Amino acid sequence: MGLERSILMVNAGDKNRQELLRLGISVLFIAGIIIFLTMRGGEVSFLLVVAAIIGGYMALNIGANDVANNVGPAVGSKALTLSGAVIIAAIFEAAGALIAGGDVVGTIKSGIISPDAAANPEIFVWLMMAALLAGAIWLNLATASGAPVSTTHSIVGGVLGAGIAAGGWEMVNWDQMGAIAASWVISPLMGGSIAAAFLYLIKRTITYQSDMVAAAKKMVPILVAFMAWAFTTYLVMKGLNKIWKVGFGTAAMIGFGVAIFAYFFTLNRVSAVLNRLRNDKQGVNSLFVVPLIFSAALLSFAHGANDVANAIGPLAGINDAILKGAATSKASIPLWVMMVGAIGIVLGLALYGPKLIKTVGSGITELDQMRAFCIAMAAAITVIIASQLGLPVSSTHIAVGGVFGVGFLREFLKANYGRMIDTIENHHQDEDRAVVDAYLEKFRAADFATKGAMLLELKANQQAVLDSHLSKKERKDLKSVYKKELVKRSALYRIAAAWLITVPASALMAAIFFFMIRGMMLP
Repeated sequence: MGLERSILMVNAGDKNRQELLRLGISVLFIAGIIIFLTMRGGEVSFLLVVAAIIGGYMALNIGANDVANNVGPAVGSKALTLSGAVIIAAIFEAAGALIAGGDVVGTIKSGIISPDAAANPEIFVWLMMAALLAGAIWLNLATASGAPVSTTHSIVGGVLGAGIAAGGWEMVNWDQMGAIAASWVISPLMGGSIAAAFLYLIKRTITYQSDMVAAAKKMVPILVAFMAWAFTTYLVMKGLNKIWKVGFGTAAMIGFGVAIFAYFFTLNRVSAVLNRLRNDKQGVNSLFVVPLIFSAALLSFAHGANDVANAIGPLAGINDAILKGAATSKASIPLWVMMVGAIGIVLGLALYGPKLIKTVGSGITELDQMRAFCIAMAAAITVIIASQLGLPVSSTHIAVGGVFGVGFLREFLKANYGRMIDTIENHHQDEDRAVVDAYLEKFRAADFATKGAMLLELKANQQAVLDSHLSKKERKDLKSVYKKELVKRSALYRIAAAWLITVPASALMAAIFFFMIRGMMLP
């Protein structure tokens, strides 16, 4: 008993030391921002220093929460180790932010409030500081509770609440807010549906076939080629849009060229390892490892290029307002502001990201490489479709919706398979067990079409037997036996609740912070 207690105390001490180390590195990052601003020469603005601290804090929380969506499925499926995922994401997040982050950013986020709400530069600075702080704190709380939330929605809520506090309800663009609210439903449903559709396609064409290796040789190059097209098109349209503006047609043609190369490259690779592949799911899964690594890197690059604005947009606007003495809806981004966002996101990911990576990768449902591949596909395709239709979507909601989509499809297929086995068992219930086992083995090894034919032979007679012996209530109870929950309901309820209250919670905090800041700054 004494030894066990000692071990528990040592483990608790190790966790405390790790937490202190993470906190210490975060404080050093914030201190570095302060030192840079105070030593770069010229007059130092107190408001700018405070805003930069809040911006750095926001960047840390974006890295801790949002990046998990890009690499979580790859880690959960064991295509990447946790440390490997953190390294890849850190490199490509920073590259996306610094190379393709653009030199101008919007300050009135998503046009949700009128610029008239912040015509006074002092009011504008207070508004942006309150919005940043509220968004960052909400992200921090969500990360601590293990809930992946949209950083865009967090800062949108912050701007909304501070804007109302600064200029009243009439300053809000409620049509735009309605579109953002619609994305709470659109994003996860589209992501989940597309991910589930791809998983079902893979099952029908590969894993439900008796010769999985031969089926994989035919289908995997096509799937990887389609993935190459989707990710190239997505990257050109969204990841590089701030430095290279092209339409969907041009992006799709570039993607088509990359897809042709990917097809023949993958075909050669699959042919080379064909003789070594096991004729089971594990063998087929191994073919999706490399595409998953590429998807994690490209999603991270696109995220860094786009979502770094959530951290530095308000900070760039504050810097612009202080330097020019006027508030604008667009602001130029100095290099130091971009570095605050890029370094903060990378540090947040490395220090606090693993918790959310584990949540997305394994805390919702069990993922293998095929399922993770489908989630990555859903992330790219949903953004492409939504962009063409003008629908607002959240990358966080898409990715997490994709995880839920493959999980619920697995539940449905497991229940359906359970009913099939029960039909066979009941039909052969008076026969020798060896005969039953032989038939079940034949059924399991059959391809999809053969399974269907075998069941058709049994179903009519079996249903008649069941209907004659079971009441309606008993048949309903029997169906519930096959319902095996492969999606953790506690995770579903926690994440859904966090999504619903993200905008209201950050808006309320931002309004409170605005009044507090204004009260401190007014003479």
